[in-house]
Amino acid sequence: MSGWQAAAALLGDTRLGAPVAERPRRFALDYSSPNVAKEMHVGHLRSSIIGDAIGGLLRFAGHEVVPHNHLGDWGTPFGMLIEHLIDEGWAGARDPARHTITDLNNFYQAARQKFDADEAFAGRARRRVVLLQGADERALGLWHELVAESTRHFEAVYDLLGIELTGEDIYGESFYNPFLGDAVDELEAKGLTEVSDGAVCVFPPGFTNREGDRLPLIVRKRDGGYGYAVTDLATVRYWTRERGCTDLLYAVGAPQAQHFAMIFEASRHAGWLGEDDSAVHIGFGSIVGADGKTIRTRAGGSVKLAELLTEAIDRAAAIVAERTELDAAERAEVARAVGIGAVKYADLRNDREKDYVFDWDRMLAMDGNTAVYLQYANARILSILRKAGEVPGEGTHVVLREPTERALVLQLLRWPAAVRAVIEGYAPHKLCTYLYDTATAFSAFYENCPILAASTPAEIRSSRLVLAQVTSNSLTLGMSLLGIRAPQRL
Repeated sequence: MSGWQAAAALLGDTRLGAPVAERPRRFALDYSSPNVAKEMHVGHLRSSIIGDAIGGLLRFAGHEVVPHNHLGDWGTPFGMLIEHLIDEGWAGARDPARHTITDLNNFYQAARQKFDADEAFAGRARRRVVLLQGADERALGLWHELVAESTRHFEAVYDLLGIELTGEDIYGESFYNPFLGDAVDELEAKGLTEVSDGAVCVFPPGFTNREGDRLPLIVRKRDGGYGYAVTDLATVRYWTRERGCTDLLYAVGAPQAQHFAMIFEASRHAGWLGEDDSAVHIGFGSIVGADGKTIRTRAGGSVKLAELLTEAIDRAAAIVAERTELDAAERAEVARAVGIGAVKYADLRNDREKDYVFDWDRMLAMDGNTAVYLQYANARILSILRKAGEVPGEGTHVVLREPTERALVLQLLRWPAAVRAVIEGYAPHKLCTYLYDTATAFSAFYENCPILAASTPAEIRSSRLVLAQVTSNSLTLGMSLLGIRAPQRL
């Protein structure tokens, strides 16, 4: 099929030529993972955005994706927090909805200070953990209220961010707690554990420190409690054995690379990852300010994610306010699409393994590789199509006379290869590059190839309208796979 024939065929293809996987796989995708009783902050942004985009791309490719939000909701911090709440007289009698996530965040900080400074309180907090793990009614009641209020907060942030995680996707540390003992017993039965300094450990081969000493995964501590690593081992065991997943993905920061490599190696030795199974740590760098340091508030605290997203929408509203052809409700919707899209795209356009600088002016610029540029390019195309009236059908003969017409068609035909590259490397930035190149190719085409001019012959007009429609389809589909909305007017 020639280039012009392929371009015309794309008009009626919702997938724009991208094939569906011949052998669909079942992915378990771990992303976001905030902590109960703490407000989500900018540190949760990358995992949430990257994980959601990769999930959407895998589904588009025909795979099944089961998201799981691995909340930090168990262990010593909750004995500490519950003990503090009891000291403060919060016994659960009041409506938990009256205690916002900000209240809980403050309670947590106060509890941490007491835990570090007061040994008597620390001792009570540790005993409270034991009661919680033993299903003590009072401790569990308070814990459930903490989780419920935190979940309301998380879902509000996800809704604002346009992330598809829901309460049904929550699999906190507490969920895996009943599986920990069986996981350790199985590791011991298979001869994969050793006792080191009183703790039961797994030593995955090939992992040593600078002195050449083997690195352990502590699965049961000296006091009989479970180590941090065993929860991740039990997670692998659950998703492959109980849920039949063939591929495990973890959108977690780059500093955890060695930890996950050790978890995966130990899981393979335990038989929880088979020969045809895969486990991938989708690592990413940090969001930094102009000084190269992690961005913080002026007071030195973590930037709250809800506040950052609200600011993005407010800044976008200033841009959209100039669009007087839109009514107030339309401007509000477009401002949200532009603001949230700007934040997402600024993250996704960068190689995820690298740090990137958070810059409001750059991410909201109307030119350059930004979401706003793509959204505006698409809105301009839609405006052209509206003015044209009826768009020609897929049987239209596409005529390629100008270099910029041929360049645009070649760019549009790269869509399947771009999608494949993104999925193979879990690299959303490659899709961003494709979309930006597509928008710039259309801009060059539009400048050199009049579409609606009276002097444009009917056949050429129809041909160019087809190219415009396919370009819009490509931009809209690509942005949607990244979780970015494409306003009809901008």
